[in-house]
Amino acid sequence: MSFFGKLFGSKEKKRPEIEERTVMNLKVGDIVTYDLEDYQVVGSLSYNDHGFKWYAYQLQGASRVIWLSVEMDDELELGIYEKSKLKVQEPIPKKLELDGVTYYQDETGTATVRGEGRSQNVDGVKCRYYSFYDEEEEKYLSLEIWGSEIEASTGFGIEEYEIKIIAGSL
Repeated sequence: MSFFGKLFGSKEKKRPEIEERTVMNLKVGDIVTYDLEDYQVVGSLSYNDHGFKWYAYQLQGASRVIWLSVEMDDELELGIYEKSKLKVQEPIPKKLELDGVTYYQDETGTATVRGEGRSQNVDGVKCRYYSFYDEEEEKYLSLEIWGSEIEASTGFGIEEYEIKIIAGSL
């Protein structure tokens, strides 16, 4: 620092570094581009089932809301999901049909959820989940039970290169 800098104080302020964003650390306010459309991250859920963790990010576009699912199993698995009108009652069957596609139950369990943004209302809540798949169509069906409400979503896998991320905050 120069003599005058010491005497009068430096006007240069160090800018805080912006954390590089990946699908594993998206934050509310970030922008995700998928299929030539920009979406803002408006909510995030992190699930923990006895140490196994995965994430779901609520993405608000100009005309629709989608969810980006992120899971690191043996390798990174990404999916795009949208809410479904499927009505299911307990007990949850091992096989479900929707729009001519047959889905087979793959995993089930209970996870503790941490929510942020629009999803903060479920912070600390436990949910039961059921995941289904269809091998022929490579489609997915997800059921989440929140208290007495069952939410259904359908989706499909994507590759990491199909999305671009712009940090919206530090």
